[in-house]
Amino acid sequence: MITIIKYNAGNIGSIKNVLDQLGCESIVSDDTSEILKADKVIFPGVGEASSAMKYLKEKELDKTILSLTQPMLGICLGLQLMCKSTEEGRTECLGIFENTVRKFPPKKKVPHIGWNNFSSTNGTLFHNINNEDDVYYVHSYYANLSKQTIATCNYIQTFSAAIQHKNFYATQFHPEKSAKIGFKILKNFLQL
Repeated sequence: MITIIKYNAGNIGSIKNVLDQLGCESIVSDDTSEILKADKVIFPGVGEASSAMKYLKEKELDKTILSLTQPMLGICLGLQLMCKSTEEGRTECLGIFENTVRKFPPKKKVPHIGWNNFSSTNGTLFHNINNEDDVYYVHSYYANLSKQTIATCNYIQTFSAAIQHKNFYATQFHPEKSAKIGFKILKNFLQL
């Protein structure tokens, strides 16, 4: 059973639909017991960091997430909230990853919306994925590079396209909107 964490950030329906297409049983919940007993957890998000962190703390979901031992996948805002902090609302985040999140400088169109390929990939999440493969992004903020970065992308500058620390994985791109390549990446996560 996969539990998708419910909080005040969008995109949950898209994740649920893709998991259904992959034949994966899933529920959407903000109940700690449901999250803790899941085989895997997905932490999606589209929204604003400070209000999302406020909601997580009010529901004590921050503590629940930090206690997880099963594989967890953060997506987009989920990745950013798993970092140390973000410039968006000057928000302290969960601190699972050592990365910090910054706003793209206005050298090109921001937000970064659309398809982009990887600069590099590493690890089991990217089994049978090539650097030339395109995935879909929608974001104005990015996580800097760190030793926990497992994939990079270049838009204005090189940033963390994916990060991993122990059982925690996260992607800045949206695998659920990334067609065949995104489905492959989600399958790799589900097979961990």
